[in-house]
Amino acid sequence: MTISIIRIANRSGAVVAPDWLPRAERVHRQLRPDLEVDYVSQMQGIFREGGEMLVAVVDGEVAGVAVFRSFANTHAGRRFYVDDLVTDDTRRSTGVGHAMLAWLENEAGTRGCRGIDLESGTQRTRAHRFYFREGYFVTSFSFRKALG
Repeated sequence: MTISIIRIANRSGAVVAPDWLPRAERVHRQLRPDLEVDYVSQMQGIFREGGEMLVAVVDGEVAGVAVFRSFANTHAGRRFYVDDLVTDDTRRSTGVGHAMLAWLENEAGTRGCRGIDLESGTQRTRAHRFYFREGYFVTSFSFRKALG
């Protein structure tokens, strides 16, 4: 099985593979079912605010999606953060997630980042096992307070 990684949006927020953006929606919604109805417009807004995106493609179909960004902060210096990482339910445990993480790790390194950060919902125990296998570890708690 050949896995191709295609960048959808680059560091400047430009959509560089416009044909693939709407094709990512089905897989992306497996992780984020509450994305807006106008998926493409929502994602373009995220790209304008620094988000980037890639898809993993197998046999001409989107098999995985990653949304990510890099920025500087006082804690980590140059930080590489993965907003979303999802593999199609039918492609789990086939190397798609590993291929996306390998690409992201390489990209983070070229940007001078010392690591990759991501969050995973407490209910996503299968994803946690995957991240542990890939060498990730828990560094902190993430807190949230709903407003309004």
